[in-house]
Amino acid sequence: MEDDMTRRSMRHRVSAIFVGIAVAGSLAASLVTGNAQEATADATQAGVVGDAVDVSQCTDAAPADAAAVYTIAADGTSTARYRAQEELQGLGDTEAVGETQAIVGTLYLDESGTPLACSRIDVDLRTLQSDEARRDNYLYDNTLETGTYPLATFVATDVVDLGAGLADGEETVFHLRGNLTIHGETRQVVWEITAIRDGDQINGTGTTNFDMPDFGIEPPTVGPVVSLDENVALEIDVTATLAP
Repeated sequence: MEDDMTRRSMRHRVSAIFVGIAVAGSLAASLVTGNAQEATADATQAGVVGDAVDVSQCTDAAPADAAAVYTIAADGTSTARYRAQEELQGLGDTEAVGETQAIVGTLYLDESGTPLACSRIDVDLRTLQSDEARRDNYLYDNTLETGTYPLATFVATDVVDLGAGLADGEETVFHLRGNLTIHGETRQVVWEITAIRDGDQINGTGTTNFDMPDFGIEPPTVGPVVSLDENVALEIDVTATLAP
């Protein structure tokens, strides 16, 4: 009798151990799946996704696997802008919009037409203009401190979901990840890009957003501004031409 009870007790303990292992494995699988889904969601959602990554390999020279180089010239064909929601005394909710055509850059494509790491865009923030000169001057001197930090710079690190590359004559939507530097701070961001490659030219638009504290920016308080949303939308309209 005692031996039977001992054997049954051992069987129960062994069963409990296997059940515990199965539950632990299920939980681990769920956590891994959840983390993978979260990473995928971050990579395909425009905005700040983390700290800056190392781009020290990026120099003025084209990457070794670059099959084509497209340049963005400050010739009035490309535009960068910001949008921010604000509340003005006596006017209520409104949208502040400032833009500039002082945007230059270089886009590298491989043989399949996929944008490569080290593609770069620079925007001269000292030339941003809105419909209100007081806003612009405060932006230059206080919010962005453009005397110290004149440029916003984006350096691409990877393409997230492009697939076969930019096919000639076809509009393509994808996400481009990389380092964005504003106000002396660098964070990794994702842009949503819509682009069409047409022979020797690429035309595209890009959107992303960030919260001012992400880049150490204090929301401006000046004149009739009652309140300002800390989230800022960034947009670019780009025309890039194949370099000779």
